[in-house]
Amino acid sequence: MKTIQAYRFALDLNPRQEREVLAHAGAARVAHNWALAKVKAVMEQRTAERSYGVPEQLLTPSLSWSLAGLRKAWNTAKPEVAPWWGEVSKEAFNTGLDALARGLKNWADSRTGKRAGRRVGFPRFKSRRRSTASVRFTTGAIRVEPDRMHVVLPRLGRLKLHESARKLARRLDNATARIMSATVRRDAARWHVSFTVEVERAQLSPARPGSIVGVDVGIKHLAVLSTGELVANPRHLITALQRMRMLARALSRKSGPDRRTGRRPSKRWQRAAARLGRAHAHVSNLRRDDLHKLTTRLAAEHGTVVVEDLNVTGMLANRKLARHIADAGFAEIRRQLAYKTGWNGGRLLVADRWYPSSKTCSACGAVKTKLALNERVYHCQACGLVIDRDLNAALNLATLAAEFDTAGSGSVAGRGADQKTRVRGQVAVKRQPGTAPAGQTGTAPPQGGTANHALTREH
Repeated sequence: MKTIQAYRFALDLNPRQEREVLAHAGAARVAHNWALAKVKAVMEQRTAERSYGVPEQLLTPSLSWSLAGLRKAWNTAKPEVAPWWGEVSKEAFNTGLDALARGLKNWADSRTGKRAGRRVGFPRFKSRRRSTASVRFTTGAIRVEPDRMHVVLPRLGRLKLHESARKLARRLDNATARIMSATVRRDAARWHVSFTVEVERAQLSPARPGSIVGVDVGIKHLAVLSTGELVANPRHLITALQRMRMLARALSRKSGPDRRTGRRPSKRWQRAAARLGRAHAHVSNLRRDDLHKLTTRLAAEHGTVVVEDLNVTGMLANRKLARHIADAGFAEIRRQLAYKTGWNGGRLLVADRWYPSSKTCSACGAVKTKLALNERVYHCQACGLVIDRDLNAALNLATLAAEFDTAGSGSVAGRGADQKTRVRGQVAVKRQPGTAPAGQTGTAPPQGGTANHALTREH
């Protein structure tokens, strides 16, 4: 099956190459800010004209928000706005305009209800010091050198990699991959190149296709599996917090930038900021590595993985637990499982947000009306079961998948769910897009949206 996959490699740039990449990133920022100013000026002008009673047909012509429209306007104005435009690749300007076009579309779709989730704000101007330096190449010479330690990008030429690109090179040599674009980005004083690749993946199947595992994520343990396995929470942020506080205090004692007076940051401030940025990046890399290892193992071993649809945004409102929840990466676990289960021929089932996995007894099915957060051991008043709270939730999730398969011919409900505690026997799960349906492991992921299944089984 064909899928879109990213390959990310660290770069070792010399000072000249770093200046060239920064010039391209700056050109993208200039094009983005110019186009955004143009869009806002036209919007404000049309609003003012309407307030004066000007007829609609006589208003200032509107500016197209599509990438093609923004690019046409930029090409007309670039000799005056950026007389140096010939010194960088055209892809640099296309990067900034494409980001603005996507931002405007997301804002418009969010206002009209076409985009789900939280409201999206209107695009903002990008700052030279606060924005992340990035440039994307979609045309031109983009390739991996035969030595697999260098890549070639348009206008930037031959760039040295910090690590071997053999995994990508092997697929390119075997004609099972095609590079679609390359993005150069700076993260905490380290440059990376990310290739967006169309990959022809072999049809795989999990090691145990009939295995069902429920995964209950948490803070005490990163994940508790229905098999009884407890995955420890490494707490990378908490471990590095003392050093990060020391670096932050050292940074605050340096002479930093001041927008009010126009003061430029000192060299010592820049070095201290780089040290703090590297500390944050180190924590992020450790967390990403652990999550990838966990999700890869689950997707490769089990045919069905069941997780909960957690309201992470609402959980972060708890000031006492927000830092620990953010450090665990609940949403990242679900995101990685969504595509890895599809790659391995399995499926991912997501339990309804209001399914009482923690309140339900995994032995008899009795449901408690209340269960305090500090009650870490589940005591069932009906059958006397005493079990760890998280393990009980994981067992209920695994049972939910079995009931979903048994009642597979049930009705399909609309999106959303009521906020009432369900009784035993009501199944509310949804299959993630990109995962194989029940009984069809090893097939290409289906296209289209996610369906919410509300299935009922009589006892």
